[in-house]
Amino acid sequence: MTDTPEVFPNPAQRQFIESMALALEAAGLPRLAGRCLAWLLICEPPTQSLGEIATALSASKGAVSQMVRLLAERGLIERVPTPHPRRDYYRFKSGGWATYLRQWLEHLRALHALSEQGLALLAAPTPESQQRLLEAHDLFSALEARLPAVFADMEAARQARQGAANLLHPLSSEAEV
Repeated sequence: MTDTPEVFPNPAQRQFIESMALALEAAGLPRLAGRCLAWLLICEPPTQSLGEIATALSASKGAVSQMVRLLAERGLIERVPTPHPRRDYYRFKSGGWATYLRQWLEHLRALHALSEQGLALLAAPTPESQQRLLEAHDLFSALEARLPAVFADMEAARQARQGAANLLHPLSSEAEV
C-alpha cells in the first residue's frame, strides 16, 4: 500500500458520492461521512489513506479523520494494518451495512419496549391515544421479529459470494494487506 497519485472522482462518481451523502445525511450521518463512505465504496484501490480520501473529496484531513472515526464506530469501515508508520488506511468493511443496521435494530428494540411502557401507562385509554401507541408498538414489534432473519439471509449470501470469490481467486482474501 503506497500513496497513489492524486485521484479525483469523475462526474458520474461525484454524482454517486453526493447522492449517497444526502441519503446518509437523511439517515442521521453527517454529509461528509456519507461522502467518505461513498468514496470507499467505489474507489480504486479499495484501501485509501486519510490523505487520499481527503484529496478525492476536496476536504481537510482533520474533517475526514473525524468522519472515518465515526464510520468505523458505526461498523461501516475499518482501519487496515499498514507497514507505513503514522499513516492510517481505511476500507469499506465486509458486512458493514449489516453491522450498521443491527445498531438500528437495537434502537428499534428500545422503542418497542418504550411503546409497551406507554401502553401500560394508559389508565383509561381512549381509542385515539391507544392507536398512537399501538401503531408504534406494532411496527417496532414486526421489525424486531423480522429483521434478524433478513440479517441472517444477507450474511449467508455474503459468505456464499466470498466463498465463490475464493474459489475463483484462491490466493486472495479479505485480509489482504
